Amino acid sequence: MSGPKVQIKNLYKIFGKTPQKVLPLVKNGLGKPELLDQTNHVLGINNVSLDIPEKRIQVVMGLSGSGKSTLIRHINRLIEPTDGQILIDGEDVLAMSERQLRDVRRKKTSMVFQKFGLLPHRKVMENVGYGLEVQGVGASDIRKKAQHWIDRVGLTGYENHYPGQLSGGMQQRVGLARALATDAEILLMDEAFSALDPLIRYDMQSILLELQDELRKTIIFITHDLDEALRLGDKIAILRNGAMIQEGTAPQIVLQPADDYIADFTKDINRGKVIRLRALAANGGGYDGATIPAGTLLNDALQPLAQAPDQTLGVTEPDGRMVGTVTLTQVINALAG
Repeated sequence: MSGPKVQIKNLYKIFGKTPQKVLPLVKNGLGKPELLDQTNHVLGINNVSLDIPEKRIQVVMGLSGSGKSTLIRHINRLIEPTDGQILIDGEDVLAMSERQLRDVRRKKTSMVFQKFGLLPHRKVMENVGYGLEVQGVGASDIRKKAQHWIDRVGLTGYENHYPGQLSGGMQQRVGLARALATDAEILLMDEAFSALDPLIRYDMQSILLELQDELRKTIIFITHDLDEALRLGDKIAILRNGAMIQEGTAPQIVLQPADDYIADFTKDINRGKVIRLRALAANGGGYDGATIPAGTLLNDALQPLAQAPDQTLGVTEPDGRMVGTVTLTQVINALAG
């Protein structure tokens, strides 16, 4: 895996009249409730550092007020930090000129919003092509590229409809198509599916995962929903009161919660539908018995393991590499928590 696409280093954001004046209090350990009580300032982000790998989905999750939406808006400087660094491809976003920042917003990043953010007076075709129009792309190319993404998100035939004539799920497909049409390397998705009904939401997650398998974008996805985070995220960062309290893969979050707060988040998760065998495999290579794919979910591994000699199977990645072995007892213990 290559290095980080986006790096967030020791980021702080304090809302109020004199954030720089109260910043030392936060750095000395004053928490969000105490800061508000003592100074009437709101702590949005508290010393967050996060390396986001390219071509992966990084989920940032937390409850309302945790700072997750504030965090994502720092990446393209819709919000200015109180302190810290934001790097994209090693370049400091905070040191960029207005022209450089415009280029980042127009060409390197795209954003999908919770409330869709569509232009109500423009038809679907015009909405999808809007980012290309801002980039200065010619009209014929705009129409060609917009049509391609309209087709890809399943909106063929709705090109001349206005947003108000579409359902919520269809409107969010327009928003996703608009973000993808600019061919930006980084996709910022702020609670993009949270306004949708559960079935439509699941459908949009599936569309995103299918597109990601092909496009390999760097996606930073904000959500308050753990099921969504576990389904989408290659890595997951969990925020509370502006601070990051755990970051890792879905199995790490579920199997090794950092504290009682995260353990409470994950206690009702169906582990068998989230955790894959690679998270349990141990001992590396050297096993010469029957094997099972590392991406197999625990639920799906129960029967093959029960039928295997010694109830043990080798675990292999798609390239044939043996990552270790797993036993039926290990899987049962992981499911039981």
